[in-house]
Amino acid sequence: MKKVLISILMVFVLITSACSNETVNNDESSNTGKNQENVSQEQTNDDEKESEGNESQTITYESENGPIEVPADPQRIIVLNSFLSGSVMKFDQDIVGVESWTMENKLYDDYIKDAELVSDENLEKIIELEPDLIVAAPTNNNLDKLSEIAPTVTFTYGKVDYLTQIIEIGKMLNKEQEAQEWIDNFKARAQEAGEKVKQKIGADATISVVESYNKQIYVFGDNWGRGTEILYQEMKLKMPEKVKEMALEAGYYAISPEVLSEYMGDYVIFSTNSEAENSFQETETYKNIPAVKNNRVFPVDVNIFSFNDPITLDYQLDFFIENLLGN
Repeated sequence: MKKVLISILMVFVLITSACSNETVNNDESSNTGKNQENVSQEQTNDDEKESEGNESQTITYESENGPIEVPADPQRIIVLNSFLSGSVMKFDQDIVGVESWTMENKLYDDYIKDAELVSDENLEKIIELEPDLIVAAPTNNNLDKLSEIAPTVTFTYGKVDYLTQIIEIGKMLNKEQEAQEWIDNFKARAQEAGEKVKQKIGADATISVVESYNKQIYVFGDNWGRGTEILYQEMKLKMPEKVKEMALEAGYYAISPEVLSEYMGDYVIFSTNSEAENSFQETETYKNIPAVKNNRVFPVDVNIFSFNDPITLDYQLDFFIENLLGN
């Protein structure tokens, strides 16, 4: 009888112990799940705080008008200075608004397909786009009001050389290293191409950059867009003496069709558009210019060839390689 009672007690003890262990395990499992959930939530909160912190971070950019706080990683940029649009979009494509010249430039289509047309007069539209950075020119209207909407940085075209301008845009966007790397690569490609061009056309051959705009003709020096920086500064090609005399210091010089032959080099980059007065090209005087007779005049579209930003410079360099080297 005692043996039976002992056996019953042992079974009861085992059952009780098993139940107790199961309860403990369930509690531990529940607590572990809650702990993991808490850790996950804490991590999410930390990530959100870090993200918010990054978005709110600023850098001090030393602009031509003094230091200005700009976003370290701008997310919504408006560009009201067409000469700078290509530099901004090359290194940061978070552009939500641009002015008309930029909008009409086919080279920029892929970079601003989601951007909207804005102007410095339509402040309501700019406010609606909620920019966190505005890039402008000193000649833009409403600069004070624009500065109240978002940090507004102005750049004076031609105040610094074209490569320094690209570096300055890189600094403003917190991407100076990226800008410098592009410059180093560009200079190497342009200078290499220049050596090949001189070998083909001759070291003493001259080249002019001419533009027909409205009812006026212009020739250009070595720092006024239209590919002049590449041809003269990087490739080291020669400009005609008359162009050097009249246009090198000022950057450009207006002439009449009657004296155009004096400014035409052995090779000519001719920048024009359909709206310009180009009837002079039908005259015998023009047709007898050596560069014209020898098919050494290369027409380009003024609307996409005028600037000297990285996107345009890449396009210009490819154009020169293809046409001057025949590749």
